[in-house]
Amino acid sequence: MPSLPKLSHAQFVVLSVLMGGAASGRDIRERLGTFGVGKGAPAFYQLMARMEDAKLTVGWYEQKIVKAQIIRERHYRITAVGRTAWNDTRQFYARVGGLIPGTKGPAYG
Repeated sequence: MPSLPKLSHAQFVVLSVLMGGAASGRDIRERLGTFGVGKGAPAFYQLMARMEDAKLTVGWYEQKIVKAQIIRERHYRITAVGRTAWNDTRQFYARVGGLIPGTKGPAYG
């Protein structure tokens, strides 16, 4: 029997965003909002710190100039551990979806 995924919904969405490539924290937060995952800045960056601690993502700072001011912006990318966790979670929910009466089975292989 497959075990429950180790990722929360928010973590799964973050990793889904990062499957498309590295992104800034600001861009990830905006994408989370499109999926109804509302996180204020402190809660978001706590989530990302936990994901880094779990080796799901890595983060770094990049400097950029906004309105003549230098700011440091946090960027993230998914790790191999994160890709495995994302794939395991996706496969779990695909199997669960196949249990629904009247469906043809999992949406993913």
